[in-house]
Amino acid sequence: MTGPVTIADMLQSIFSACSSLAVLGWGLLLFLPRQRMVHLAAGVAIPLAISVVYLVLIARHFGQGEGGFGSLADVARLFSNPALLLAGWVHYLAFDLFIGVWEVRDARRHDISHVLVVPCLLLTFMLGPIGLLSYWALRSWRTRGLQLMP
Repeated sequence: MTGPVTIADMLQSIFSACSSLAVLGWGLLLFLPRQRMVHLAAGVAIPLAISVVYLVLIARHFGQGEGGFGSLADVARLFSNPALLLAGWVHYLAFDLFIGVWEVRDARRHDISHVLVVPCLLLTFMLGPIGLLSYWALRSWRTRGLQLMP
């Protein structure tokens, strides 16, 4: 028989669920990039679902952590609260997946092979901004310039 569910247990369950959803979205994006439903799932449904979790975490735990955003030490203190650390994590999950979907859509608009985009997606999944930088480098190389507007 198990004991009562703790806050730590609930936070771990939320972490696991959101991470699994994000991995599902990335898998769909990597392996089925041309499917309309994939763009709906990975580009809309999953990021929005994770964003709802973020909203609930922030609404429930805002103001409970010490620290803030004024210095690195303040951020470290803020993220010492496990619920706010989880909020930060799901923030990354939602935004990185959203950027990955944008990369796939943008590559398609510029007729860039998905095979070339896959390494950028993997970097975006694992290292966020480095993946975005790699995609911009790929796009600049394939389009012979950095076009910021369509």
